Amino acid sequence: MDFREFYGRDPEGVWRAPGRVNLIGEHTDYNDGFVLPFALAQGVTATAARRDDGVLELRSLQSPDAVRVTDLRPREVTGWAAYAAGVAWALREAGHKVGGASVLIDSDLPQGAGLSSSAALECAVGLALCDLYGIEVPRPELARIAQRAENDFVGMPCGIMDQSASLLCTEGHALLLDCRSGLSSQVPLDLTGFSLLVIDTRAEHELVDGGYASRRAACEKAAELLGVPALRDVEDLAAALRVLDDPVLRRRTQHVVTDNHRVQAVVGLLRAGAVAEVGALLTASHLSLRDQFEISWPEADVAVEEAVRAGARGARMVGGGFGGSVIALVPVDRDEQVREAVTAAYAERSWEAPRFLEASPSPGARRVS
Repeated sequence: MDFREFYGRDPEGVWRAPGRVNLIGEHTDYNDGFVLPFALAQGVTATAARRDDGVLELRSLQSPDAVRVTDLRPREVTGWAAYAAGVAWALREAGHKVGGASVLIDSDLPQGAGLSSSAALECAVGLALCDLYGIEVPRPELARIAQRAENDFVGMPCGIMDQSASLLCTEGHALLLDCRSGLSSQVPLDLTGFSLLVIDTRAEHELVDGGYASRRAACEKAAELLGVPALRDVEDLAAALRVLDDPVLRRRTQHVVTDNHRVQAVVGLLRAGAVAEVGALLTASHLSLRDQFEISWPEADVAVEEAVRAGARGARMVGGGFGGSVIALVPVDRDEQVREAVTAAYAERSWEAPRFLEASPSPGARRVS
């Protein structure tokens, strides 16, 4: 990309933040639970230079229109630019003296695939702004700032997982994150003999439309009725389900509690070098997301079923739900068969052909130049 072509000057810094896949533990983050994401090689790049007029000017190589923000107010900026502008707002709200900037965005993450392009954008821009203005913010704190940008500026009540993954992941590892304490540790993700295949179902998701928020509200309601701070604190699931009369709240609670346990089980398997055994837990997680949390979609269910039938050790939907991607744990000698089986199943249903991406655990956000 040619920064000078757009802004007539040389950039002062280039930052890149990755997208993420959550290996297991979906929707446990805002229940103060545990998650296990890893960073992708694909991500968002922010090339930036300071401005003296206080204006935040944003351009994206994936969008034809420039966005000039002179007054940062929540919900006033829309579209992709809201995530970038929100970080500038949140940094200022946290007391950091962030001025104007010209920022050029580029991304090689599939849009609408549920691979956390919004958090990658927030983190890349946040790091760029901190770099431009000599602000030192510890990465866990910057993750919270980026989360606040999405919660309060954009209006999306996300948890802390995506921003933490983009900022804290390391190459060859998944990140075990305790979403209550913020403590994290690196878990070796040795895929010898296997690949983690991302299947973009081409059913784009949009999480600001209320489906995600309603699931979060249900979890908070269930926790209130159970007298616990969050569903993470449920120790006796059977007893908790007896307390809840609402069948919807029972289903939501069952998913969150069991998926939280699945995170711990997968961590144990990875540390023992038993990656093949992770597959069954991936599939169990998908069935729970489909039947208990009710956020799967037909293309995901077919992708999971066909991938497992073709030789994957397990598969599940990833992301917030209602569209996006599936991840499958595939023996290297079955990769082509899995791709062919899913593609054929989509063609039989006259669906748009899926896209495939091999996911390797990659480094977190970093300065490129």
